[in-house]
Amino acid sequence: MDDALKSVAFHTLGCKLNFAETSAMRKTFEGGSYEIRPFGAVADVYVINTCSVTEDADKDCRKAVRRALRTNPDAVVAVTGCYAQLAPRQIADIDGVSLVVGAKAKFDLPALLRDLDRRPAEAVVHRTDVNEAVDFHHALSSGDRTRAFLKIQDGCDYSCAFCTIPLARGKSRSPLIGDVVAQARLAVEQGFQEIILTGVNAGDFGRYTGQSLYDLLVALEQVDGIARIRFSSVEPNLMEDRIIDLAAESARIMPHFHMPIQSGSDALLRLMRRRYKSDLYRQRVDHIRRVLPHAAIGVDVITGHPGETDALFRESFDFLDRLEVSYLHVFTYSERPNTHALTLEPVVPVEERRQRTHALRRLSEHKRDAFEARFVGTVRPVLFEEEVKDGHIAGYTDNYIRVRAAWRPEWVNRIVPVHLTNRTLEGVFDVG
Repeated sequence: MDDALKSVAFHTLGCKLNFAETSAMRKTFEGGSYEIRPFGAVADVYVINTCSVTEDADKDCRKAVRRALRTNPDAVVAVTGCYAQLAPRQIADIDGVSLVVGAKAKFDLPALLRDLDRRPAEAVVHRTDVNEAVDFHHALSSGDRTRAFLKIQDGCDYSCAFCTIPLARGKSRSPLIGDVVAQARLAVEQGFQEIILTGVNAGDFGRYTGQSLYDLLVALEQVDGIARIRFSSVEPNLMEDRIIDLAAESARIMPHFHMPIQSGSDALLRLMRRRYKSDLYRQRVDHIRRVLPHAAIGVDVITGHPGETDALFRESFDFLDRLEVSYLHVFTYSERPNTHALTLEPVVPVEERRQRTHALRRLSEHKRDAFEARFVGTVRPVLFEEEVKDGHIAGYTDNYIRVRAAWRPEWVNRIVPVHLTNRTLEGVFDVG
């Protein structure tokens, strides 16, 4: 590689896990000959970490490549991540892409760049069978200096009809608890108050090591300096009652749960190849409400999945309407290559998918309004963030209610008890 390549910039598409992994990639360049620059600045190398979950994966990737080359037309552009594993030749055909790196080699970028001519005539593709991606790479990242996203698991052994993640990331794997605890202590040393445990299937932590997410949470509770612990989406079949009970007893594990359901119809859950029925989901929600009545409960839902008739959508809608949850994350189904869902019928028209999405998003707004209205006039602890926006500082309560206050530098990265009095039309509590 040309010795003139001395600076690198990164851009991330997709989930919090991707952001954490981009941070880990960035660390492989630190301490060497590279200067790390923002993606909008002129750099010799641009690394784009892609996502494969939505139908916009190709469009988002192309847009990021064009943005990089507008900034520096002579740059080396390296594309990695889930989409690079699934569609390497498609990415290699994008004008200006120099390097495509799949799941196994994405943390070896500095070495791959050393072996690369500055701008090869054709993109160089480093991709192996996804089953060769068997190593676990630690990752720790943040969007601000208050909350750290800590990767605890990668890959997935499930075979959900709509999902490409197992094809993009390989089999489920996770580190030992001691390794995660060491990463958590590093986050504390860096000044983070809150740690968010993230993974493709975080509830699967420890499956092949004889450990469990419950064991990990018990260990992290003992780490001095961690004020708050959250965990990302956990499948309902893996959200054990003992995890919920531990959260109820803990001063550090936040009363906030995110459990995907995808559909409230058992018939559609079977078509989706999910590993539970709606009744188990209801039991989990009921247990949370019994022991943590003030907890926030978020739900992932897919609309328009093949096989979702009008009757099955109404069954799902009614189930979610009755469920005592706090908000919904609603995703419109999009066709993904090499998935079982492509074999299912009936295929829901795109416009009907959108209408169902809008209906569930309206339901989500009603549920969030009802949940947050319960806390008007109460005092909740808020961890305030560093960012200043329109003269305000913002943060989240323990149970994930967004709060905004006039800018106070002394509140940055501090947990402050606030009186929730004025909820705005935008769904944010303004406090004094």
